[in-house]
Amino acid sequence: MALTLPNKSLQISPKSQNSIHCMKFSACCLPCSNSSLKKSEKKNQEKFKMEAKAVLGTKEIDFSDPDWKKHYLEDWEKRFKLPHITDILDVKPRPSTFSLKKSRFQPEDSDGSSGEMWNGYVDNNDRALLKVIKYASPTSAGAESECIAPDCSWIEQWVHRAGPRKDIYYEPKEVKAAIVTCGGLCPGLNDVIRQIVFTLDIYGVKNIVGIRFGYRGFFEKGLAEEPLSRKVVENINLAGGSFLGVSRGGSNTSEIVDSIQARRIDMLFILGGNGTHAGAQAIHEECRKRKLKVSIIGVPKTIDNDILLMDKTFGFDTAVENALRAINSAYIEARSAYHGIGLVKLMGRSSGFITMHASLSSGQIDVCLIPEVPFTLDGPKGLLQHLERLIKDKGFAMICVAEGAGQDLLQKSNATDASGNVVLSDIGVHLQQTIKKHFKQKGIPADLKYIDPTYMVRACRANASDAILCTVLGQNAVHGAFAGFSGITSGVCNTHYVYMPIPEVISAPRTVDPNSRMWHRCLTSTGQPDFV
Repeated sequence: MALTLPNKSLQISPKSQNSIHCMKFSACCLPCSNSSLKKSEKKNQEKFKMEAKAVLGTKEIDFSDPDWKKHYLEDWEKRFKLPHITDILDVKPRPSTFSLKKSRFQPEDSDGSSGEMWNGYVDNNDRALLKVIKYASPTSAGAESECIAPDCSWIEQWVHRAGPRKDIYYEPKEVKAAIVTCGGLCPGLNDVIRQIVFTLDIYGVKNIVGIRFGYRGFFEKGLAEEPLSRKVVENINLAGGSFLGVSRGGSNTSEIVDSIQARRIDMLFILGGNGTHAGAQAIHEECRKRKLKVSIIGVPKTIDNDILLMDKTFGFDTAVENALRAINSAYIEARSAYHGIGLVKLMGRSSGFITMHASLSSGQIDVCLIPEVPFTLDGPKGLLQHLERLIKDKGFAMICVAEGAGQDLLQKSNATDASGNVVLSDIGVHLQQTIKKHFKQKGIPADLKYIDPTYMVRACRANASDAILCTVLGQNAVHGAFAGFSGITSGVCNTHYVYMPIPEVISAPRTVDPNSRMWHRCLTSTGQPDFV
């Protein structure tokens, strides 16, 4: 029997199949136990562990092999090796033109490099740890989605540290750099654009352009390049949205690479989420196939915070902060009404991070519903019965629901958007109508106020936390391109800024682990029961 997951499958012998119900899975780690196992099941659990084989990336892990850790680490190093233009081209490096000791105003005949030694460069062999918690037991909270080894023994997972390198692989004066923003809006897009331009300028690049309205700008007639400079982008961070415009879909790889060639673009910075990064990877691979000296660099953008392996993505903190305003308004309405019920729907197609964090930070939510945790409406354990108890005990109730939650309760939609995402049925409206109908049938007065701030939380300027994150991500994207990397993305892992190959972060969306400490904290805050 084999359960296949993104980047991983689990092989189970027939005599262990009855134990599979107690396993939990994540996209990047091998789970090993369930804290709900009874003591009498421990022997079977240990037997099951020894028979399990995991496949991470492309290589199977056989835990009966005494050298499995060595093989795993070798495979890890191959998977996280950063693609470089020297893999396909014979390009010699030159000293970097990026130095904070040099003057921004270089003589015309200068090669741009600083005459002084500067110790601000990152060594190519610098690494950052992806995970830092050493679990003592497979039954520790959070261990089942983090541990690799069945006994949770420590395994170091290193990723490449981001930042400027001492040697670069492009002549700044000859570089043409382009920036494109794809997908939906997100707080901080303009901050990233601004910092990419600023950093390119410090390197000495003068030919910088913006591609209008996402990938569409590469082949749509009438969408001319937008010349960019320090002066042009100086104040764009003071507004929300995207200075270059956004659009979904339109990613014909061959046409885009044809356009890149025709425009003589050397560096392309692509800001977007999972779908956009998948497009960026396809562009990178096509460029390598044609042996083009072009660096394709991604910057992960999603308010849903659903990019694998990363602490958070830019726009997330701002979205949570703006969601709080909607929650506070719903709370005031509910608290002020007789038997008031406040219902707020937030973004989160497959990941409930915004809803969970907004619920935690507000402290006013009684029920938090996310896509990762199923729930029922009817019956003694259902949501409706719980709302009755809340109305009886405290006089009002507050619900926060993610847009992707409870889709199994709704009629499926076969429609898709321009990015190929299934159009979700509206759980917010469904809950609003169902709750009203339930209390009416019960003869219980209830005053429900429904707030959907979906587009308000993303069409705004980045807050201070996101602005800092955007600044660093934008700078590191440029450093990565000049270092000769391509097909990589810049992010923050375990509080450190790193580079990772795009395929490793797009194999599946990052989701809330229902067994994580953060979700347990949310349940502690809301006091809600299981609705199943």
